Amino acid sequence: MDWWYTRGMPTARPRHMLTETDDIARAVNDAALAWPELRGDRAALLRKLVEAGHASLASRGGVRELVRGAAGAATGVYPRNARAELLAEWPE
Repeated sequence: MDWWYTRGMPTARPRHMLTETDDIARAVNDAALAWPELRGDRAALLRKLVEAGHASLASRGGVRELVRGAAGAATGVYPRNARAELLAEWPE
């Protein structure tokens, strides 16, 4: 098993790399306003954002409930035979 080190502490947990895009930078900057005690630790702010996002999903009934709520939103957008037409464009 590979051991990773975080602040000198070994861990066997998965680690994730995330590029700070403009959108993510704005989110982290906003998080620093919400959690000023973590202002100097962008990684900690990201963890807080993930926790807050998860709590938000849970408070709305979880992911399955969000999917159920969106079900049927695109009904009628495509013609009834759209799949058959697409398949006809690709010879076997």
